[in-house]
Amino acid sequence: MRCPRPRGSCAARRGAVGAARRLYHLSAFTLAEVLAALLFLAIVIPAVVETLHVASLAGEVAARKGAAARVADRVLNENLVLTNWSNGTQNGTVAEGAQEFHWSLSSQNWPQDSMQLLTAEVKYTAQGRDYSVKLSTLASLQMLNPTMNLQR
Repeated sequence: MRCPRPRGSCAARRGAVGAARRLYHLSAFTLAEVLAALLFLAIVIPAVVETLHVASLAGEVAARKGAAARVADRVLNENLVLTNWSNGTQNGTVAEGAQEFHWSLSSQNWPQDSMQLLTAEVKYTAQGRDYSVKLSTLASLQMLNPTMNLQR
């Protein structure tokens, strides 16, 4: 085949096409590179999925722990105001949103003064695991019997 153009221009054109083909063939991935990338992904993807699972669990536990702390605070405050905390151990269930929290209130003698240590424990579950929150406060026995203050 003869080149209708002046000499050398067809050869330059054929050389440019050959160079482009060589560049095209040099830019492909080898089988070893593809297998190495797949091995890397096989290691990384399970680790990322486990990290997301742990982060999800931590977020859910933190949210429920905050709600359980609010329930424990409310139980302590209500029982202090109503002064019915000396009746021994009490328990119940409180629903906050879609979750249920089981609480128990107990009192113990405080070694100093005539005070009681009140402890509210709230139990909850998050992703199939059981957790609990405990809040404690001191209460005076004189709050229960105001006539004791008058006799002194």
